[in-house]
Amino acid sequence: MAEVEKLRVDKYLWAIRVFKTRSLATEACRAGRVKLDGRSVKPSALVKVGDAYHVQKGMEKKVLEVTGLLDRRVDAKTAVTFYKDLTPVEDTYGYKSMYRASVPTRDRGTGRPTKKERREIDNLQNDWWDED
Repeated sequence: MAEVEKLRVDKYLWAIRVFKTRSLATEACRAGRVKLDGRSVKPSALVKVGDAYHVQKGMEKKVLEVTGLLDRRVDAKTAVTFYKDLTPVEDTYGYKSMYRASVPTRDRGTGRPTKKERREIDNLQNDWWDED
């Protein structure tokens, strides 16, 4: 694969498979979810080897360092060689732990909760949500 000299950031993020489509990468840049040195970048900004981009996709946050320029979308194994993931471990798995939280359940066949039990459940849920 030939090395390219100039490459747009939206095209690069699409090529290394951070975003599924180039238009999603462009939209993320315009919305300010792609940053270089703490500043939002335009989709047309040029990528340089050594740049570290902070990319936010939903709740997921990544820090990617450019190790090579790639102008065409390739398979995932090849794409990984064109960037280095510098995301801290806390950020990598932090948002996933929210989905693994235990959900209180009632035993089958115990019927509906009484009024007192319902208040206790509501207080427990309110305490859990107010911890943030």
